Amino acid sequence: MEKNVLVIERFFNAPREIVWKAWTEPQYLMQWWGPKDFTAPFCKNELKVGGKYHYCMRSKEGEDFWIAGVFKEYSPFERLVYTDSFADEEGNVVPASYYGMDESFPLIMEVNIEFENVDGKTKMTLYHTGLPSSEMKEMTKTGWNESFDKLSGFIMEKSK
Repeated sequence: MEKNVLVIERFFNAPREIVWKAWTEPQYLMQWWGPKDFTAPFCKNELKVGGKYHYCMRSKEGEDFWIAGVFKEYSPFERLVYTDSFADEEGNVVPASYYGMDESFPLIMEVNIEFENVDGKTKMTLYHTGLPSSEMKEMTKTGWNESFDKLSGFIMEKSK
């Protein structure tokens, strides 16, 4: 496996269908997307192979960070694969430096998420490919894990 792949495995105490919906339905994704202290005020998904997505994460200071990409693979309840890029408000791909980040981020990365049923829970494995080595990879890992903490809380609320 490539050395610049971030792999995160998480278990959620919910059926795979609920976790899938949290990832794919904009009204749900907006409830948890982004690291701690971030909100997601905008989410648009065209959920099909070749379809586009465009999301906004807003920091507590009010700074917006836009991302966009294209769905490369779509297998309901099992797998999502999409490109991942920083974007502007219109959805145009921009370099990470647009947001004052390290220029070592490639313009286009890839995210692969696999969903499995395991003993009544959902095992989710994320592979984020193309990340630069170093602190940027660690920062991205922290951001994903904080998002997944929020996802876990959202799923617990939805399951009540």
